[in-house]
Amino acid sequence: MLFNSLHFVFFFLIISAGYFTIPHRFRWIWLLFASCYFYMSFIPVYILILGFTIVVDYIAGIYIERSESKKRKLFLVLSLAANIGVLMFFKYWNFLNENLTALLHKDQATLPYITILLPIGLSFHTFQAMSYTIEVYRGNQKAEKHFGLYALYVMFYPQLVAGPIERPQNLLHQFKEKHEFENQRVVDGLKLMLWGLFMKVVIADRLAMYVDAVYENSSQHGGKTLAAATIFFAIQIYCDFAGYSNIAIGSAKVMGFKLMTNFNRPYFSRSISEFWTRWHISLSTWFRDYLYISLGGNRVSIPRWYFNLFIVFLISGFWHGANWTFVAWGALNGIYLIFALITKDWQDHLWKNNFISNTVQCLITFILICLSWVFFRADSIQEANLIFTKIFSFDGKLFYDQPSTILYCLLGISILFFVESFDHKHNELLYILNKPKGIFRQFSYALLLVMIVMIGVLEGSEFIYFQF
Repeated sequence: MLFNSLHFVFFFLIISAGYFTIPHRFRWIWLLFASCYFYMSFIPVYILILGFTIVVDYIAGIYIERSESKKRKLFLVLSLAANIGVLMFFKYWNFLNENLTALLHKDQATLPYITILLPIGLSFHTFQAMSYTIEVYRGNQKAEKHFGLYALYVMFYPQLVAGPIERPQNLLHQFKEKHEFENQRVVDGLKLMLWGLFMKVVIADRLAMYVDAVYENSSQHGGKTLAAATIFFAIQIYCDFAGYSNIAIGSAKVMGFKLMTNFNRPYFSRSISEFWTRWHISLSTWFRDYLYISLGGNRVSIPRWYFNLFIVFLISGFWHGANWTFVAWGALNGIYLIFALITKDWQDHLWKNNFISNTVQCLITFILICLSWVFFRADSIQEANLIFTKIFSFDGKLFYDQPSTILYCLLGISILFFVESFDHKHNELLYILNKPKGIFRQFSYALLLVMIVMIGVLEGSEFIYFQF
């Protein structure tokens, strides 16, 4: 069930209305039922995989809390092994098989291929489940004895398939709290959902029409066209994923649940390090809390510190998909960050805190991020290299013949920049939809709705991050 479908609109209305209608003590059952239905609307049988990891982690959490020293660690390792094992099998088996076969110079596959589809959202709910057992092990979270509430923590439908990746300290206790219907909170949640839907169907899906046409025939296009498509993809993936996050956060907010912020105007960042504090925040902080710090963080020698950063970005790239392009994407971003640290003193002297300097830094950061997105969007390393070669030759025309699509794309990007400029200036989400009074605010709502209906791509295309 896609957020950008009529199916979800009716589902959301029924579930939200039912949530406030039934007694508090039964609400967890209602939400768990809704979440099961939501997940099974994609591929029903895959709920068995989700159920397996839920049972394993629920039992592991209880035994970790009850046990002493070595046994606690054993139960944690078993829990992590189960989660990572499921993830590796469904997501990386064929990738590892292909590369092992190539490494051994064999004509036939070393291991049997599996032809089943990747369970939707597997990487997201796996990481959320792992954060629970790790936090119980660290003593930061009590083991949840109520099986239904723990299952709901993993399966909560708004963020089940593409985040935000929550921590148990933030989400679990909220299922035990009674949430009353509050008009302003409901309106704020609906505003977030409206803006998220606009980002997806008006901006991201329109840009996708152009980006897909260019990248799927990259050898037929010149450097300027590929450069334009790469910039469009940078905006597309942001609006696609941030749009999903806004709908998720907004739909949870309507019922009284507070999910963590996942995006904070990342393309206004003045450095690569700042970008990674603003982009996919729930994943970035997950790797920081559970991998980077475990490796020693920055409390080690400088070479080891750089190594820790690079490894985190490398694994982050691999998390995104079973393709060397994602590994290259992660590696390039790691190199960016390490280079920025090495040259920090020089950059501190170079840049001044004024409008021109800040704007130049934002542009440089955006260009570097766009170049890394080439690896993310390309189907292979070879194709990425071809695209880079063409981009740096900068030949051909800027746009190929799709005038109406280009017009809609530029209109959507302009509205995005207008809205986020106000958000950035006032450091407030959706400032343009919240602060203005009277007819201007009502006009803003109406404009978004009209544009969604008139130029939005309403066929219900999947969100990019569903594949991860």
